[in-house]
Amino acid sequence: MRLILSLVTGVAVLTATSVAAEFTKVDSQQEFLSLISGKELRRPFVKLEVSPQGDISGVGAAWTVTGNWTWREGYFCRDLFWGGDPLGYNCQAVEAHDNRIRFTSDKGRGDSAEFRLK
Repeated sequence: MRLILSLVTGVAVLTATSVAAEFTKVDSQQEFLSLISGKELRRPFVKLEVSPQGDISGVGAAWTVTGNWTWREGYFCRDLFWGGDPLGYNCQAVEAHDNRIRFTSDKGRGDSAEFRLK
């Protein structure tokens, strides 16, 4: 029984590590722009465009999303409005893997949202 439990735990740890290792941190604005240029960020009920000029636009759960962004000290900093309501200013860590991009609020210490790049 201990052997089975040890094997299951080992597989779980290896799986979690490999999933976490897939994403790599996006360190520069140039790298970020190369990922998002000409692409739409999608997740269920959300479609966003993040322009190289600093604009954010799209739709989230049928409401208009607008805002702007800058790159500051290695973070994507955005000021966002959803359906006209302010979501506030927040600097987010950005990570990418293949055609996916993940934003983690509060400089990487908060909640995350993952998008497909289409």
